Amino acid sequence: MSAECREPGPGGNSGASGSGACPPRSTSAPWRLPRWRAGAAAAVLCYVNLLNYMNWFIVAGMLLDIQNFFQIRDSNAGLLQTVFICCLMLSAPVFGYLGDRHSRKATLSIGILLWSGAGLASSFISPQYSWLFFLSRGVVGIGSASYSTIAPTVLGDLFVRDQRTRVLATFYIFIPVGSGLGYVLGSAVLQLTGNWRWGFRVMPCLEAVALILLIALVPDPPRGAAEKQEEAVGTPRSSWCEDVRYLGRNWSFVWSTLGVTAIAFVTGALGFWAPKFLFEARVVHGLQPPCLQDPCNSQDSLIFGLLTVVTGIIGVVLGAEASRRYKKVNPRAEPLICACSLLTAAPCLYLALVLAPVTLLASYVFLALGELLLSCNWAVVADILLISGTLRAGRPDSYLQSFLSLQQSFLCCAFVIALGGGCFLLTALRLERDQALARQPGTGTPDSKDTERRALLSGTGVAAENP
Repeated sequence: MSAECREPGPGGNSGASGSGACPPRSTSAPWRLPRWRAGAAAAVLCYVNLLNYMNWFIVAGMLLDIQNFFQIRDSNAGLLQTVFICCLMLSAPVFGYLGDRHSRKATLSIGILLWSGAGLASSFISPQYSWLFFLSRGVVGIGSASYSTIAPTVLGDLFVRDQRTRVLATFYIFIPVGSGLGYVLGSAVLQLTGNWRWGFRVMPCLEAVALILLIALVPDPPRGAAEKQEEAVGTPRSSWCEDVRYLGRNWSFVWSTLGVTAIAFVTGALGFWAPKFLFEARVVHGLQPPCLQDPCNSQDSLIFGLLTVVTGIIGVVLGAEASRRYKKVNPRAEPLICACSLLTAAPCLYLALVLAPVTLLASYVFLALGELLLSCNWAVVADILLISGTLRAGRPDSYLQSFLSLQQSFLCCAFVIALGGGCFLLTALRLERDQALARQPGTGTPDSKDTERRALLSGTGVAAENP
């Protein structure tokens, strides 16, 4: 490409001299967006992220009533999250591939329509068709995958450096806040109406507003727009397999992904089953009777939801601020902070579980500490109830044994989160080397520098400084 075809100079005149015209669209001028418009787009994406995670956990806030309505035991109720996470896991790479090559705005809109429509339809399912309710949760997972995969990349292309760090930190805050408000909305609607179905009928109203705002205010920026990179038309794009092979050789990305997977396992298990666990703990302590018919007491869902909101906000802010300050003296700050927080969260979660049959107050305190330490990294949901079902087999069919089975199945979370901390320590060992490799021109697959930046950014769970 010749120098005559560069962007216009400061005075608006072409830098080319002579009569030859540049080929049309051989390069694009820097993409710009007014500051207020970028801020409005970020606010809309944060709002939709709030609704996204409310949809993830609204079921957990009404789980006892849903189980009673469809006559679902604990082992089968776990399939609700299994179906959800499997559909999300399988569809996320597909949406990532499509979002990198087609309109991200259109993909986000389709995702909102999917999860909103599936949630509304699930509120009209009769008890004899419980399998349709499971299927609807799978469709919600597919819709959520599109948003969780693509929305952070749009924000990354609207802001630069410190601005991007602050905006992404705000975006991440709405993950625990949305999760907590999912419990709160589910339990509040249940108390007001006496029917869990209305929780799924309120959400589509909020999501319709989100869709309108997304279409009206969120642009579809070119990839790398924030850095004002030029995009040559016809630039060869790497295939999905080439992208995977390249990222597979990036060990800091691999280890940080394994660390986030451990976080997902634990937060998913706690998010879905903690309200039920706390409810059963209160029954074991004789503070309330078992729930045998609708509506159930949703006090624990409300408390756990508020706890998640508060610890989530504090945790994300503390994590981002610690990363910003520590990164000035240590380039490995982000994975080290993640590792320390996870290794500290492990004993807190363990104590919260083993103390539940003895004292609920201490259990809540350690649970709050564990959630605060986990809150810097909120990701996909995982399920562990098959472990609980195995433990319960052969035991007397009593409420106490049900509680103990759930408690002991939760204990593996403490060990998994410790393994996640170890993965982030391994990330710290490779991070500087992989970042230096990403800065070298001509390395990796086409567009690999942008892929590397986004991968490291999403993998560590803390907004990374752009290379």
